Amino acid sequence: MCRSIKVLRRPAALATDDEISAAALQFVRKVSGFQKPSRLNQAVFDDAVKEIARATLRLLESLSQGRSGRGSEGRAESAGDFS
Repeated sequence: MCRSIKVLRRPAALATDDEISAAALQFVRKVSGFQKPSRLNQAVFDDAVKEIARATLRLLESLSQGRSGRGSEGRAESAGDFS
């Protein structure tokens, strides 16, 4: 496992949209083997980053249920950031 991967589920604060996006980008770069894709692959690469970010957000929101703080209600307006 990559040692530089940041833990996004913390007791004190929930992950920001920027942290989720950065983690998704890091994951897609690692899996694809590309730091920056070619123009031909850019759209597929970007779609993968957005899909991973949405999946990460769903995971974190599901794990956060029952805790105080922002839940799915507080994230509804930012969910469009990953679409």
